[in-house]
Amino acid sequence: MNKKRLMAASYGHFSIDILNSSVAIILTLAAAQFNLTIAQIGFGAMMYQMFAAMSQPLFGGLTDKLNGRWIGAVGVLWTALFYAAAAFMPSYPLFITALMIGGLGSGAFHAAGMVNASASGGKKAATATSYFFLGGQTGLALGPILAGFVIGSRGLGAMPYMALIAIPAVVFMFIYMNDALPVAPKTARVEGETKRNSRAHTAAAIVITAFVLFILFRSGTAQGYATLLPKYYESIGFSAAQFGLMLGLFNFAGALGTLTGGYLGDRFNRRTIMIVASIASVPFAYAMLHVTGVAFFIVAILAGMLLSMPHSLLLVMTQELAPNRRGLAGGLVLGFIFASGSFMAWLEAIAATHFGLLQVLSVVAFFPLLAGLIGFALPSGRRPETIAPEPLPVPSNVSTVSPSAAAD
Repeated sequence: MNKKRLMAASYGHFSIDILNSSVAIILTLAAAQFNLTIAQIGFGAMMYQMFAAMSQPLFGGLTDKLNGRWIGAVGVLWTALFYAAAAFMPSYPLFITALMIGGLGSGAFHAAGMVNASASGGKKAATATSYFFLGGQTGLALGPILAGFVIGSRGLGAMPYMALIAIPAVVFMFIYMNDALPVAPKTARVEGETKRNSRAHTAAAIVITAFVLFILFRSGTAQGYATLLPKYYESIGFSAAQFGLMLGLFNFAGALGTLTGGYLGDRFNRRTIMIVASIASVPFAYAMLHVTGVAFFIVAILAGMLLSMPHSLLLVMTQELAPNRRGLAGGLVLGFIFASGSFMAWLEAIAATHFGLLQVLSVVAFFPLLAGLIGFALPSGRRPETIAPEPLPVPSNVSTVSPSAAAD
């Protein structure tokens, strides 16, 4: 395992996701200044995520072409610059435009960082990827807490101070993520896999549809909660510092869940882990909306962990299907995770304006149940065997000598 490359990718993920996760808090705090509705908050969050998401396949292909070099560091720097610039925008359209342009840097980093992380793990790609997402989820946890205290007390003008967090990570990535990536091992072909027939096409269509729906429902809850929970907690009387801490705890638990999912994914059936974690998250996600005090912290930790366990497994399973296009494959999946989640969150925000935040979020809490049931149509997710070189033939007139005999 290349620990320096993995550490650089994880540190970059930590830094950029501090900025990413603070956007929901920022939009909630900006609502008073720009007179925003719940739907407008959801739309702003969606557009930020969309710019980051839709660009990931492009940057993933570029990462494959450049073999994983400097793209990640430039991406983090780009996001930090436009994040800081947004603080000086006099109107909401200009404010959200600056954030959206900054989101392109997030797309570039995630595409490049993910490939660097999985490649650094060698045969333990799921474990390495889970460490990468541990960094990101930790940043997601810290972002709302910092934004709640820093921007909540000083206003949007404090955003440039938040952006400075990313600078050390940029330097670290330029140093340790500038070497070419190792060549991906070829996966062993199953006998008859190249045979084209209608049954194979039907099976492939079912698997692709299952992937799409699994991601859609899981992301609908994860991103919907990240976007709308701050507004919900504000509406029932919590301060920015308080709901920032509450959302931060939920996200930090997600970091532990991602790490746990990656560890288990290198040892057990990945599909089973994804199904069980998704279904088990439902009662705890629902309870987050209806309990307070110590009970809230318990259910938030369990909900965050279980919701995040499938995250790295989805990416590793996809990259194993296209080992020579890891950046493109990972960018497509990660981009769709962000895009579908932000789109679902926007729809949920629109619904909340008509039916109420609590009612809509209570329904959203049950989406992972649908994801878990759909998971039965996914491939098993067992690690593919790599092709070992064939042994050289030994001439019949040459006798073999065992190592122990040679030592004698």
